[in-house]
Amino acid sequence: MIDARMFTVGAVQENCFIVREKGASRAVIVDPGDEADRLLDAVQKLGIETVEAILITHTHFDHIGAVAPVARATNAPVYCPELETQVLANVMENVPWPGLGPFESYEADETVSGGETLELAGLTLDVIFTPGHSPGHVTYSVRGENVLFSGDVLFQGSVGRVDLPGGDWPTLLGSIESLITEFPAETTVHPGHMGITTLGRERVSNPFLQELARQDR
Repeated sequence: MIDARMFTVGAVQENCFIVREKGASRAVIVDPGDEADRLLDAVQKLGIETVEAILITHTHFDHIGAVAPVARATNAPVYCPELETQVLANVMENVPWPGLGPFESYEADETVSGGETLELAGLTLDVIFTPGHSPGHVTYSVRGENVLFSGDVLFQGSVGRVDLPGGDWPTLLGSIESLITEFPAETTVHPGHMGITTLGRERVSNPFLQELARQDR
């Protein structure tokens, strides 16, 4: 059984997750977007001795703002979507609004593009290519747990915006449909913003997914 702790950080209230097997001393961190000191303090208070990896779903600033300091403090390798490594390496050039940051850039240690299986912190994580919100976006699935870390693909009652560079609505809808098709309705979705939900709940009630709901009729 996994233990996924959610920390909502930064100016746009992004969800970072510290994920481990229940009671384990090893963990991974998904999308450390801001407030590095708070996240590192949580690692210590949870009794985590080793952060084995930092997993990035996509490289919008609110999901990567604390990557560099957290990686430096933990010596954890950073897994970045292959199509978006240059954004991670040039964070401030890609911040769309003034007054945010400064955030430190980072050169990815590992890349993912979908289809990989990662064995980290005693967890088996499948990497799923889910573009649409950003060109290289990936979702991380914990095998055997019906748990997804969906970044900005799917939210409680909403979906990721598609008006930023590389965004595309049909592509995003296709990514969401692939998750709904592949995973059971009870699968828990840990999103990049807002509250935790399930695939089944979003399929029947999310107003942005009415097109998919109509296909069930």
